[in-house]
Amino acid sequence: MSKKTISISQPQLGEEEWHALKEPLTSGWLTSGPMVKEFEEQFAKRHQVKHAVAVTSATTALHLSLVGLDIGPGDEVIVPAFTWVSTANVVLYCGAKVVFTDIDPHTFNIDPIGLKDKITSKTKAIICVHLFGLSADMDEIKKVSGDIALIEDAACAAGASYKGTPVGSLGTMACFSFHPRKSITTGEGGMITTNNDQLSTRLGILRNHGASISEEQRHNGPQPFILPDFNELGYNYRMTDLQGAVGNVQLKKLDKFINERAKWASYYNEQLKALDWLHLPEYSGQYGHGWQSYVTMVDETKSQAPRNEIMRILLEKGISTRPGTHAVHMLSYYAKRLGIKPEDFVNAKNANDFSMAIPLHNKMTEEDFQYVVNTLRNI
Repeated sequence: MSKKTISISQPQLGEEEWHALKEPLTSGWLTSGPMVKEFEEQFAKRHQVKHAVAVTSATTALHLSLVGLDIGPGDEVIVPAFTWVSTANVVLYCGAKVVFTDIDPHTFNIDPIGLKDKITSKTKAIICVHLFGLSADMDEIKKVSGDIALIEDAACAAGASYKGTPVGSLGTMACFSFHPRKSITTGEGGMITTNNDQLSTRLGILRNHGASISEEQRHNGPQPFILPDFNELGYNYRMTDLQGAVGNVQLKKLDKFINERAKWASYYNEQLKALDWLHLPEYSGQYGHGWQSYVTMVDETKSQAPRNEIMRILLEKGISTRPGTHAVHMLSYYAKRLGIKPEDFVNAKNANDFSMAIPLHNKMTEEDFQYVVNTLRNI
């Protein structure tokens, strides 16, 4: 097969998203308004949860979730050591202490067994990351966490499920991302879901500077000229109606996107299983995988070259790859701040050093997938 160029990820956008932008552009309502409200309602319905609060990113969603729980100095928040850096950063934004815990090497998610030893009287929340679209084992986590707040970092997991229940309703709150590398996108953007009425109300206030009512409520009310009261220290974390309009279209395609990705993930599983140097994703049938990414592990004791060299060879062939993500405890800032050694979380370190995501997205063709498989086989 002739050389191709295949990106690690690419958003699937088209005419429908383009036309959806017409309404907010024509109406002039560009900030958070009716399009965002519709997106929130439909997202909550799809994920079988009472409330959804749209924000500017999954990072601000996580930060707002911690603020909503009044987490601050003196509190501890447990975070998996293998995740995107923002999962840990938001804890520091609140002045709280990050406590890392190791992952299950088979799923890349929190290891519930090791989690138990990290819980102290100061633990106020656990951020359970559903990495790459696979839910964490929430039942086992709940067995050891007691009444500690559980925040689902579902940045990668829109549409995923756990034992038949959509993620987003499995903890106290859940935080989603609509970055272009995710299954559905609004460019940037995020969502918080919760079944807690009081939390939902407070999160809506906090994302809008702490205003007692939203901009839409004020402008459509009897006295739009009267500014609202501000009884909380809030933030400007509002999603725009331009993003909401795109999100409404993308959300309708979510299940189609996931089904397509699942089909090609199965293709990879079948076509690559003979490569003894490449460990493929593992999960049980109880999980509805969201397939944000297809992340493998390179066994350098059996491979013809180290992982980074394999990634370089694939790039020369036009195939983009990435490490799954990074081990946050190995990043310079956290290593220096907390005095952590790489081997302190050995599974996270191994995932950092040997994980490799290969292309999986909805703009790939059958020929693209065949090209990736054949190239891997020929290394």
